[in-house]
Amino acid sequence: MRLRVGRREVKISNPDKVFFPERGLKKIDLVEYYLDVAACVLNHVQRRPMQMLRHPDGAGEWFFYQKRVPANHPDWLETVHIKFPSGRAADFPVCNDAACVAWIVNLGCIDLHTWHSRVTDVDRPDYLLIDLDPSEGNPWRHVRKISLVVKDVMDELGLKSFPKTSGSTGLHILAPIKPELGFPEVRRLAKAMAQEVERRIGDQRVATTTWKVADRLGVFVDYGQNSRDRTIASAYSIRPRADARASAPLDWDEVASVRPERFTLTTMRKRIDEVGDLTKGMWRYKRSLVPLFSKLDLEPADPKKVDSGRRRGRVQRWESEQGGWQSRRAAQEQASRRAKK
Repeated sequence: MRLRVGRREVKISNPDKVFFPERGLKKIDLVEYYLDVAACVLNHVQRRPMQMLRHPDGAGEWFFYQKRVPANHPDWLETVHIKFPSGRAADFPVCNDAACVAWIVNLGCIDLHTWHSRVTDVDRPDYLLIDLDPSEGNPWRHVRKISLVVKDVMDELGLKSFPKTSGSTGLHILAPIKPELGFPEVRRLAKAMAQEVERRIGDQRVATTTWKVADRLGVFVDYGQNSRDRTIASAYSIRPRADARASAPLDWDEVASVRPERFTLTTMRKRIDEVGDLTKGMWRYKRSLVPLFSKLDLEPADPKKVDSGRRRGRVQRWESEQGGWQSRRAAQEQASRRAKK
């Protein structure tokens, strides 16, 4: 099957393959959803390196990560060449139009995972993220409660904040920032913000910044996603869950009562028709983080510090140029952790 998308022609293989058995939704349903909401999606993925999380047989089936763009990609696909402290390098796809989104989804990418930085400067992010990551047993009401405290902290620091459901069990809160600091410094500030949220909540059973999973009781106020080559599912992404749940942008007024299961592949178009794109224009609100370090009693920001230089573990090792294969178990363990965010 071939689709005409703008000036491009995109081949869709196996369009009738069922990707969400419980909902009876096919691969073509997923492709058509992304084309229908492309303007909203592109607001978040344009000019960013994209990491491909591929589910060739749909949600709930085996999957693998691929960082290098496949060798047989169309000649119109834009890419960015990125080098790493390890000495390795890769050409990542960059989705700047709807045709590219359709092409990526055809590979089995149910959700769209992009870096926090743009291709013009991959070492400096243009948003800060607080990821509220509940463990098993943490009620959703705690996530909602914590998110409002995160908003208070960001408001007091002069940061405009944009909440969205993760599309799984958590909540993401993004604050657009000027891309003037490297990931280590952004992460250092985000950590101090998370610790302030934890202090204000005052109950480790509700909110925690404890890094070791086994020691956590409450919802993890995760600042660690502010790291080089970490990704989150973009706003409007459909997640590889049985109910085809979406990562939905929210208005702060609805956060206190929001139910994330309401937002799915089959309901998001209507929601956008009703409320519009709640993140439209968000990148106009980029703020400098440099003055905020002193407000949180931190040492001054170092604009020259752009990478932690930490070695990557086995789960993050590279695929071959053709796409290659990780240990399936390692890849699934990593994706399972990310799907919970």
